[in-house]
Amino acid sequence: MTSEALTRMIRSAISSLGRRSLQALRRLRRAPYLRKWLILSTLIGAVAGIGAIAFITALEWASKLMLDGLGGYSAPSPIGEGNAAGSGVFARPWAIPLVVGLGGLISGILVFRFAPEAEGHGTDAAISAVHHNPRGIRARVSFIKIIASAFTIGAGGSGGREGPTAQISAGFGSMLARVLDLTPEDARVAVTVGIGSGIGAVFRAPLGGAVLGAEVLYREDFEVVALIPSLIASIVGFAIFGVVKGFTPIFGFMHGYRFRHPVELIYYAGIGVAAGLLGRLYSSSFYGVSRAAKRLPGNRMLKPAAAGLVVGLIGLALPGTLGTGYGWVQRAMGQSLLEIPLWVVLALPFAKIVATSLSIGSGGSGGIFGPGMVIGGFLGAGAWRLLEPVAPGIPHSPAPFVIVGMIACFGSVAHAPLALMLMVAEMTGSLELLAPAMVAIGLATLVVGDKTIYESQLRSRADSPAERLRFGMPLLSSIATKDAMSTPRLVLPVDASCAESLQRVRSHGLSGAPVIDASGVYRGAIEADLIEQAQPDERVGSVVDGTAPAVPMDSTLDAPGEILASGDARWVPVLDDQNRVVGIVAAADLIHGYRLALETALRRMGETFRGSSLIERRISDDSTLAGKAIAEIAWPPGTIVIAAQRDHQMIFPRADTQLEKGDVLSVLARMDAVESVTALIGEQTRSDDGRGADLV
Repeated sequence: MTSEALTRMIRSAISSLGRRSLQALRRLRRAPYLRKWLILSTLIGAVAGIGAIAFITALEWASKLMLDGLGGYSAPSPIGEGNAAGSGVFARPWAIPLVVGLGGLISGILVFRFAPEAEGHGTDAAISAVHHNPRGIRARVSFIKIIASAFTIGAGGSGGREGPTAQISAGFGSMLARVLDLTPEDARVAVTVGIGSGIGAVFRAPLGGAVLGAEVLYREDFEVVALIPSLIASIVGFAIFGVVKGFTPIFGFMHGYRFRHPVELIYYAGIGVAAGLLGRLYSSSFYGVSRAAKRLPGNRMLKPAAAGLVVGLIGLALPGTLGTGYGWVQRAMGQSLLEIPLWVVLALPFAKIVATSLSIGSGGSGGIFGPGMVIGGFLGAGAWRLLEPVAPGIPHSPAPFVIVGMIACFGSVAHAPLALMLMVAEMTGSLELLAPAMVAIGLATLVVGDKTIYESQLRSRADSPAERLRFGMPLLSSIATKDAMSTPRLVLPVDASCAESLQRVRSHGLSGAPVIDASGVYRGAIEADLIEQAQPDERVGSVVDGTAPAVPMDSTLDAPGEILASGDARWVPVLDDQNRVVGIVAAADLIHGYRLALETALRRMGETFRGSSLIERRISDDSTLAGKAIAEIAWPPGTIVIAAQRDHQMIFPRADTQLEKGDVLSVLARMDAVESVTALIGEQTRSDDGRGADLV
């Protein structure tokens, strides 16, 4: 066998293995909840851990090159990251503003040239994706986010590292949703899991990260369905990250602090109120600067550089504003806090707000989670310095005040109190301050009110486009997408020119069309306005939106309905098992399908009459119903299968729904057919005579 033949054989085997693996993963769409998310969460968690390692490595390299090398200054680091004392002085103070500005310039060029979605703090963009387009995070965003954030923070810009890591793993969750054609609900969970696992890995706080992913989506609610997958992914990400970077908590193990007397709660309550006010100031300042930066004239690529110059000047007076600031928080937790001038301790929270607003709000790349904890930590440190000489019952160490300040400040303005309490406890290796922290964060949350640092947060699940659709049109989950879709009027090949494609789209009176490759596989969608912006001789394949949502043919109509309800699409392609376009669902198809479902339901209800009986029974092991579709069963006339409960999950059945042993059926039957229906189903689930509850 020649080497060329061997090479072809190996490539063919790899390609075949890849196709089989992809097909196996796609079958997860129909797998039970735990089995499906055990596999998907493990994959997302692995990417979260690897992504966190990649970003921290890039950040360390950028810091040595920029702030350490060019600027001649090294910041202190926390215990979990080496506990370095830092240089203490500026070897080249004139270079600091220039270096921070250079980092902002590099970040601005990367972001606005290659991936504008990477602008800002990342976590908010991921939250927005969960609510509106979970399949829409482009793969390049994660890569650009790593590099741009590394240069922003590594050069001394004020930012946190949770935004980049959250966007990396959230982006992978989004990619999984596209590749595996996950349902919109599963796609939202995948991106949510990515947010929590990325943050949990980089902060070595798997439990807090998992809870944060489920909590940060809403101001007054919790995404329960994402909690178990987030726990799995966070543990995997934490384990992978810890193997390379260590498992020591960022701020070490803070033991020896006790809540000793209820009078201490007065001090923690005061910290909570102050933290709430500071959180409101943080949010207002950040978004104020962000809006002002967008309104100011000039090239957007240059604005982070100009902001970096200002941040560098602030850093000369208050070095704690440069970079993440975690090393300064570590110093504030011990007696070395007394070595820092009081005016610096008191000014640092406000200076950090300004520096973060400029570094990230101007268009730079980085997180705002970490700076929020630094702001709150120095609020607590300042309170301890002011109260310790004069007030009774003050802890002998500033650490309790610093820890509670971190929790209360950012936990309140992020509307994630439970997650922040758990995360800071994991980052300090101590649960002993949870009681005072609960008092502080409760009061801080009251002070913050509806203000939030994440503008994409919704108030509750009821405000989610998907939930509004589910509540308003509940029958959508009982309608097969293939029964409501229409035939696509136009499908564009990837090698068609933009001029030709625009002419074809307009001649059909369409707003856009799906795009396929030479094999007929769906590659994305394109809108007319996007084609107009391209060069006439440019190929459609080079400008197609590969993240455009699509739904599998075997889904129910609530899947395309959720996409249409989000407002990000006017039509949704429908794909078969080979990822080929077989239909289109637009708003008109959605309404038409729902109308037919209503007519069918009313017609079936008309076959019953007053005095029918509602029966609830479990399909027994010897029942003939197991393994059959509802439409295949010879139900007595007038019988309606309302719902089926399977493994604590409620299923609203369609004609092709397969019944299984153990399913609990809720069936509406005429009185003269009750005995036939109960005998057909089998096992009794109630303590009555098996006839259920008569409806009058």
